[in-house]
Amino acid sequence: MAPPLKVEVRALTPDERAALERISHARSERLDHIQRARALLAVADGASRTVAADRAGFRSPTAVSDLIARFNRDGLAALAIAPGRGRKPTYDAAARARVVTTAQRTPDRAVDGTAAWSLTTLERTLRREGLSRLGATTIRRVLSAVGSSFQRTRTWCPTGTAQRVRKSGVVTVTDPDTEAKRG
Repeated sequence: MAPPLKVEVRALTPDERAALERISHARSERLDHIQRARALLAVADGASRTVAADRAGFRSPTAVSDLIARFNRDGLAALAIAPGRGRKPTYDAAARARVVTTAQRTPDRAVDGTAAWSLTTLERTLRREGLSRLGATTIRRVLSAVGSSFQRTRTWCPTGTAQRVRKSGVVTVTDPDTEAKRG
């Protein structure tokens, strides 16, 4: 196999150089971003790919060459992890919205077979409605992501809201500190 072509790093703009300098010295930045910034700065300052790989902590100069090619194409976005890693979402936004709307409606005893939702009954109903591979864990994650939590009364309620009975009737009370309490 032939060695990869040596691609030269393009000239850095002052803003790019400042951003790379800031990232390379930051203590609160992700380590992989710091490594990539150090490698790019070393090559831009005239160091070889081998020296840049050593300074940044890469194992091979080929990784630096790949980084340079991404930087020339994408700019500072090359510091982030490339797309394509990890499992792709199984359900789209419409399916997740259907999970949320089903959990927020009151179940029909005759159709759904329950008076209050549990994860199992939600799963059974949603599978019957066309989401055939949906599991209880996915339902819990979808509902938690939109800010709902499972209550003792076996219902899913938006976190930070509660319905209270007053003289004037039932009112919805909202806690303004919900996000701070969630951590």
